Amino acid sequence: MTDALKKTYFTFLLPSILGFTLAGWVKAYDFIEIGSDNFIQIAGPVIFILCIALAIAFPIFYRTLFAHKNRDLISVSDKKLLKFERTSINVVMITPYLALLSYFFEMPRFYTAGAILIGLYAVYYFYPSKTRIAFERRIFRVK
Repeated sequence: MTDALKKTYFTFLLPSILGFTLAGWVKAYDFIEIGSDNFIQIAGPVIFILCIALAIAFPIFYRTLFAHKNRDLISVSDKKLLKFERTSINVVMITPYLALLSYFFEMPRFYTAGAILIGLYAVYYFYPSKTRIAFERRIFRVK
């Protein structure tokens, strides 16, 4: 289970790392004139709020929903837990791409820094380590 989740995790993570590398290179050499002021003023807060919603609010809501659906069961199947974890990773790993957009389009510093910090939180917290998966298996009584 851990290997399948790590594959999903890195499939989402590696392109965003490559994107940050390319965006830094493009910005360092001024290849592209980036963004209009109206777009930046509107998109900055929207991207910041989306990052918070996807990395913090959605996982709390989805975990609560999953626990509520399985509250009467003695144990949860391994397949259900894998689907739950995979969906969580799929949604949360959109956050680094939003942080990349914020960085690339040179949003105001507050929104860019916030999006990057939330993206780093998502990448760190949702890494499917063996101890984290074992903890989830114990909480949801997976056999």
